[in-house]
Amino acid sequence: MGMRLGEGSGAALAYPLLQSACAIINEMASFSDAGISEQTN
Repeated sequence: MGMRLGEGSGAALAYPLLQSACAIINEMASFSDAGISEQTN
């Protein structure tokens, strides 16, 4: 196919990274879910 490094390998490496980032965002608890209140000084 005559492909060189970077033409397809970047997409192959980026997909799991993006998939993990989406999973973290969707499954992370918010401050209110975790029971953390605002700090006042």
